[in-house]
Amino acid sequence: MPASTEPVTSGPLTIALFHSVCGLRPAVQAAADRLRAAGHEVLVPDLFDGRTAESVPDGILIKEEIGKEELLKRAITAVAPYSDRGLVYAGFSFGGSVAQTLALGDDKTRGLLLLHGTSDIAEGAVADDLPVQLHVADPDPYEPHDWLNAWYLQMRRAGADVEVFRYAGAGHLFTDPGLADYDAEAAESTWKVALGFLDSL
Repeated sequence: MPASTEPVTSGPLTIALFHSVCGLRPAVQAAADRLRAAGHEVLVPDLFDGRTAESVPDGILIKEEIGKEELLKRAITAVAPYSDRGLVYAGFSFGGSVAQTLALGDDKTRGLLLLHGTSDIAEGAVADDLPVQLHVADPDPYEPHDWLNAWYLQMRRAGADVEVFRYAGAGHLFTDPGLADYDAEAAESTWKVALGFLDSL
C-alpha cells in the first residue's frame, strides 16, 4: 500500500458541493460547472427540494423549517453511493457546515473546501492530515474573528492541514453574482486559489 505522502493519480476528484441557505441557486450550478471544466466530477445535492431564497435571513427560515437533522440526513443519503471513492467535500456557508460535518465523519475524505462557512467541531474529532481550505469575508457577520480563530485551532488540534483566506470588504456570500454580497475580484481570487488546492489533492 503506498505511503500517505504519495500523490493519488487515479483520476479526477469526486466533489460533493453543498449549497448555502439560499438554496441551489444558479451560482451554485455555475460553480459546479467550473469544477467540472477543471476535470472533476461534481455532485450537487439539492437539500431544499427546489426552494431558493434571495437573502441569507430568508434562507435561514427555510433551513429552520426543514430542520438540521433532516438536512443532514438528506446530505448523507445524497453522497453515500459515492463515499467509497474518497470524496472531496465542499460547500457555501451553511453548505460548508454540512461539508465539514460529513468530511470529519468520513475516514476516506480526500479534502475539505469551505466557502463562507464553518461548523462546530466535535470534541475528540480526528482529521489526520486532512487538507482543508477556507475562504471567508473579512469581517463576516456569520463567521466572526474570535469564532474563526477558535475554529482554526480546533481543526489544527484535530490534525487537519488548514489554510484560511480572508477577503477584506467582501460580503458574506461574495461568490454569488446574483446576491448583494457579490464581490467579483474576491470571487475570482477564491476560485483561482481553490482550483489550485483541488489540483494538489
